[in-house]
Amino acid sequence: MKRIAILSALALCLAMIAPAASAQVDDNKNHGNFGVYADYFRLQFAKQNFFGVGARLGLNIHPHVVLEGEMSYDFERNSTATITDLTGHTATVRSNLRLIHGLFGPKFQTTGPVRVFAVVKGGLLNFGVSHTAVTVGNVTDQFGNIKDGDTNGVFYPGGGVEFNAGIFGIRLEAGDEMFFDNGAQHNFKFMGGPQIRF
Repeated sequence: MKRIAILSALALCLAMIAPAASAQVDDNKNHGNFGVYADYFRLQFAKQNFFGVGARLGLNIHPHVVLEGEMSYDFERNSTATITDLTGHTATVRSNLRLIHGLFGPKFQTTGPVRVFAVVKGGLLNFGVSHTAVTVGNVTDQFGNIKDGDTNGVFYPGGGVEFNAGIFGIRLEAGDEMFFDNGAQHNFKFMGGPQIRF
């Protein structure tokens, strides 16, 4: 129920901001941005590095403030453990762990072709385990398991730089994606990739 309330509040905020973003009258193709990126995520408690892909959509509500939402999927990272039971039998177990990140919040930026920015976002981090191959259908199944799976709240402060030439640009960002499970768990995250401004 709490997750539904959070998602409803985020949808309401986006619905309130969208008319303001589309009502901007200057014709500089700077009403928002869409980008794709590769991400690196260091899951600190497991001492594992994850790599994945994601997409981001941002709507400008002011020249220095952009409201953004993003989702990313980190591919399977196997971690093996050898377990010996009381009778002396040993088994090796693979984790097959995959991650889904969902973040939403404001970006505060400078203007011009090179922009420095800071972000403060909230969202979720879903831990999924699957023994199937990474196909479109299986990735979609994991997105369907967000509400029932091991999903934790996330707070993400970060910052970075954008290099823009006309409507095209490159964005590099890093931050601390903290999820909350028996206290705050700090994890380094880096994202980088192309974007289009509109």
